[in-house]
Amino acid sequence: MIATPIGNIADITLRALDILAEVDVIACEDTRVSAKLLQRHGIDAPLLPYHEHNAERMRPLLLGRVAQGQAVALISDAGTPLVSDPGFKLVRQAIAEGLRIQMLPGASAPIAALVLSGLPSDRFLFAGFLDSKTIARRRDLAELSAVRATLIFFESAQRLASSLADMAAELGDRPAAVARELTKLYEEVRHGTLGELSRHYEQAGPPKGEIVVVVGPPLPAVAASAEDLDAHLTAALAHLSVRDAASEVAEALGLKRRDVYARALELAGTAAR
Repeated sequence: MIATPIGNIADITLRALDILAEVDVIACEDTRVSAKLLQRHGIDAPLLPYHEHNAERMRPLLLGRVAQGQAVALISDAGTPLVSDPGFKLVRQAIAEGLRIQMLPGASAPIAALVLSGLPSDRFLFAGFLDSKTIARRRDLAELSAVRATLIFFESAQRLASSLADMAAELGDRPAAVARELTKLYEEVRHGTLGELSRHYEQAGPPKGEIVVVVGPPLPAVAASAEDLDAHLTAALAHLSVRDAASEVAEALGLKRRDVYARALELAGTAAR
């Protein structure tokens, strides 16, 4: 398993180049993408596609080559293989068959974004892509809300603003960072709270490039009293729906949306009676 650049084509280790030049075959996500990297460094090893659509068929063929004494390299289009790709099944099966495996470390978008975020890095969780559907996405975020660690997500540009808003609603308005085009010419890291970042991308529109979102760990307990919560909710309910009032107050007080929503329903029910 060999890590490849996530943007800047020069970000590959000397050891990786040596091994790629020596192996019998290189398994990769997209042969067209990997061919550009190999051509840049004068490497002409044969390429075989290995991705989610053909993994079941290709896995025994690749492992069969290793069993016969060949050296097989696994690379992704960008970054460290096995991170958000089907490579882990190949490694798992290789271990089960007693085959020798090695890892050549290198570039990784989640780690690069974590370092640039300025958020706590002593404990973190990479959560990959969130669900594209709002209800499922919020459910997954609610499950992650209690994790006492910095959270790292991949996200598409089109869903970024709405995902950030859902994060603010379910996780609380935590400090966060949005990193895009990492190691490339137009690399950008924008810092702020989840609410601030959501509003920025709602107004500015979807950004270009590959995106990593880093969210700080749970905020310290907020000192807002029950009276403070009720006062904020009462004022918000005077001109907003229960759902919108709960979202606005949760963001303002740094509370979990589901808790605020439950109290908003109680207050709205009392007012109705």
